[in-house]
Amino acid sequence: MFLIKGAKVFTVTDGIKEKTDVFIKGGKIDKIAKNIKAPKGAKIIHADGLSLYPGFIDAHCHVGIMEEGNGQVGNDTNEMISPSTPHLRAIDGINHEDPVFRDSYEKGGVTSVMVAPGSANIIGGEACFMNTYGETVDDMVIEECIGMKMALGENPKRVYGSQHKSPSTRMANASVMRENLFKAKEYLKKKSDKKAKQSFDLKMENLSKVIKKKVPARIHCHRADDIITAIRITKEFKINSVIEHATDGHKIPKQIKKAKLPCCVGPTLIGRMKEELKDRTIETVKVLVENGVDVAIVTDHPVLPLHALPMCAGYALKTGLSEEEILKTITINPAKICGMEKKVGSIEKGKQADLVLWSGNPFFPDSQVEKVWIKGEMIFEK
Repeated sequence: MFLIKGAKVFTVTDGIKEKTDVFIKGGKIDKIAKNIKAPKGAKIIHADGLSLYPGFIDAHCHVGIMEEGNGQVGNDTNEMISPSTPHLRAIDGINHEDPVFRDSYEKGGVTSVMVAPGSANIIGGEACFMNTYGETVDDMVIEECIGMKMALGENPKRVYGSQHKSPSTRMANASVMRENLFKAKEYLKKKSDKKAKQSFDLKMENLSKVIKKKVPARIHCHRADDIITAIRITKEFKINSVIEHATDGHKIPKQIKKAKLPCCVGPTLIGRMKEELKDRTIETVKVLVENGVDVAIVTDHPVLPLHALPMCAGYALKTGLSEEEILKTITINPAKICGMEKKVGSIEKGKQADLVLWSGNPFFPDSQVEKVWIKGEMIFEK
C-alpha cells in the first residue's frame, strides 16, 4: 500500500486537483481525496511540489520485437515470406529484456504500450497491449490481442515488388486485404454450419476476430489515398479499424471523422525519409482533434525512442492545442483506441495503479521522473 500525499494530480478525466492525496491498494487506485488518513502499513510518499500523472501510453510501437542494439538477431518485426500472416502474434516475438522497456518509464514515464508486427505484410499479425515492466512478457501483457496489424501503401509494395511477387501495386495491396477478409467471412460461415465440416485454420481463426468485431484492424496508412482505401474496406466489411500513422490525415479530416476511425499519429519528429512522409506535420494532430477525431500521439519506436513520447506530445503544443487536449493524446485516448480505458489512461478509483510522479511539467525537457508505479508496485525511485 502507498499513500501519495499533497501532489498536484492530473486525473485527465476529472481535471487537475491541487494538494491532493492518492491511495494505492491491491495494485489499484483506491482513493483520491485531500487529507487521506494513512492506513496501518501504508508507505507514505510526500509529494509536495510534485505532479502526479497517469502512466503515459504509446498506442503504436515495436519495443521488444525490434530490440535496440541487437541488429538482425533481435529483429522479429516482419515475417516477409507471405503478404498475409494473421496467424502471427507479437507476444511471441517480444524480448522482455530489451533495455528500452526500462528507459521508457525511467526517462519518459511510459508505462503501457501497444506492440505490433511491422508493416511489410498486408496482414501482419496480432498486436498486444502490455506494461513496460515485469519479470517476463507474460507478466507484462495486459491483453494478448487488441488488434490485427495490417498495412497499405509503400512498405508491402517495396517488400514484395523487390521479390517480383504480388503485391507490387496499391491495387494488389487492397486486393490481398479484401481476399483474406472474404476468406475469413467464408470460414466463419462454414464453421457455423455443422454440415460443412470446416477444418481448423489458425490464420482464418485469428482474422475472424476482425470480422466479428472482437478486435479492430490496425491499418498502417500514411498517404491520403491509402487512408481512403482503408476507410473503403472498413465500410465494405463492416469492421472496426484504426488508422496507424495518418501522416496525411490533416488533408482529409472530415472523411476520417465521418468514418468514425481513430488515428494513431506519428512519428512526426523525423525527416522526410520516404515519399509517403513528404507532407508530415505536427499540425495533423491539431486538425484531427479539432474535427472530433480520437487521436493518440505515437513514437513508432524504434523510429523515435519510446521515452520521447512526452517530448512528441510537448512539441504538439506549438499547434495551439491546450495542454489538456495534448495530455489526452498520450493517456486516455490511446487507452480508448486500444480498448483499455477501463483499466488505464487516467487517475480514477478502481483503475490499475500505473502512476508517475514528475518534478514538473512532463512536456518540458527539464522535468524529471521522480517515481513510477506499475500495477501498484513502485518500480522506480530517483
